Amino acid sequence: MKVLVSACLLGMPCRYDAKAKTHPAVIALGHDWVPFCPEVAGGLGTPRPPAEIVGGLVKTIEGQDVTREYLLGAEEALRLVATHQIELAILKARSPACGSGQVYDGSFSRRLRSGDGVCAAALKRAGVKVISEEEIDGHLDRPSESR
Repeated sequence: MKVLVSACLLGMPCRYDAKAKTHPAVIALGHDWVPFCPEVAGGLGTPRPPAEIVGGLVKTIEGQDVTREYLLGAEEALRLVATHQIELAILKARSPACGSGQVYDGSFSRRLRSGDGVCAAALKRAGVKVISEEEIDGHLDRPSESR
């Protein structure tokens, strides 16, 4: 099974701070990964200013509206889903692009609110199961030894 996965979880330094968030449990699953960073796919560089969802728009800490770039990244994710027949995505928790169920509240104070990131929401609307790296246990089976 092909799985769309946040590239930062696989060790790629594509986060806003130009760091990775390598997650050994994600890597250990051994699925056929399709690494993806919606922010980079949408045209944003690395590093870049932190961004949060503010009043339905994605804005950087400096107030720049980057909603268009986030929407472009979500469109690219949907293209990958169709191309690779992806039914599952493991995305970075709390991100304004990838957060599933919780995202930062737009105050840049690390407070959380209920909701989904732009890419996670688009994937869910398309019928893709979206989980975060924090939800792996109980959602996925490890591949069998015969693989």
